[in-house]
Amino acid sequence: MTTIHDVAAHAQVSTSTVSHVLNNTRFVDPQKKARVLLAVETLGYRPNSLARSLRSRGTGTIGLLVPDNSNPFFADLARAIEDVSFAQGYSLMLCNSDGDDRKEASYINVLLSKQVDGLILIATSNHSDHLSAIHKAGVPVVVVDRELDDPAVDQVLVDNEHGGYLAGQYLVGLGHRQIACITGLRDLTPSAKRLVGFRRALAESGLVLPPANIVSGDFRYSGGEAAMQTLLERSRDWTAVFAINDLMAIGALNTLQRSAIAVPRDVSLIGFDNILQSAMMLPAITTIGQPIADIGRSSATLLIERITGQVREIARVLLTPTLIERETCRSLA
Repeated sequence: MTTIHDVAAHAQVSTSTVSHVLNNTRFVDPQKKARVLLAVETLGYRPNSLARSLRSRGTGTIGLLVPDNSNPFFADLARAIEDVSFAQGYSLMLCNSDGDDRKEASYINVLLSKQVDGLILIATSNHSDHLSAIHKAGVPVVVVDRELDDPAVDQVLVDNEHGGYLAGQYLVGLGHRQIACITGLRDLTPSAKRLVGFRRALAESGLVLPPANIVSGDFRYSGGEAAMQTLLERSRDWTAVFAINDLMAIGALNTLQRSAIAVPRDVSLIGFDNILQSAMMLPAITTIGQPIADIGRSSATLLIERITGQVREIARVLLTPTLIERETCRSLA
C-alpha cells in the first residue's frame, strides 16, 4: 500500500509538505504542490482517514437519518444537505429508518459508532427517545421537519400550520364549500399542523370539515390511491380535496382519473411539498411548496457551525411555505 513517505519521495519533498498540500493547512510553493498532486495521482495514494480522525479528533463525516429515502421530498432534502456538506469538506452518511422506531435507534447507534462529527435527524415521531443517546455521546445534532419537545436541540422547521391555512384559504377563495382531506399520520407534527391550519381557514369562512371527509394515508403514492378510493366510496358531495403531501396527491389524482372523474373540471386537488413529480403530472398539481433547498442548506449549515463551535445558543429556524398554482384547481365562483 502506498504511504505518505512514498508520495514524498516521488515528489522529492518532505512528508510534512505532502501533509500540508493534502490538508490545505499551509501555503506550499505551487511547483511543489503540483509535484505532490501528480505523485498522489500517479501512485494512487489514499490518505488513511482513520489515522487522520485520531489526530484531528474528527472524521469529516455527517450522519443523516430520514424516514423514507424513496420519498422524493426526502431525496431532494438529502441532496441539498449533501451539497452544503461536501462544499464544507464533509462526507454524508445516509440512513433510512422506514419510519420504524427500532430501526431509527439501530441506525443512530451505527452512526455514533462510526464517530460522525454531527447528525441530522428526521425522526419517526415527535417524541424521539433517541436524542438522549446522541446527547450522551456529545455529538451535535439538528432535528429537521419534526417539532420535538426537547428544548436543548437545534431544530429546522417549516411553518406547516401556515401551509395548511394557505391550502384552505385558496380552495375557499375559489368558491369550494364541500371539501375533503387526505391526511397523514396523526402523531407527526407536519401532518397534524397542516390539518390544523386547513381547518382554521375553513372555519374563518364558516365551514367545517366533516369526519367522513377525512381519510388518513401513509404519505406514499399507494396511500393516496387508497385514501381517494375510500372517499369515493363514502360520498361524492365534495368538490375539492387537500392531500397532505404531493405523493398522496399524485396517487389521488390517478384514482380520480381511473374513475373517469376529471381534474379540475369535476374535482379540484391541491397537494403539499412541491416535489418535481407534482409539476410533471397531467394536469400539473397545484401545491403548497416547501422551501426544500433552504431546509437542507439551513440544517447542514447550522450543524457544521455547531460542530466547529461557531454557535452557542440553541437555534430554532422556521421557514415559510408558499402557494404554487398549477392546473388541478378551478374556480366555482
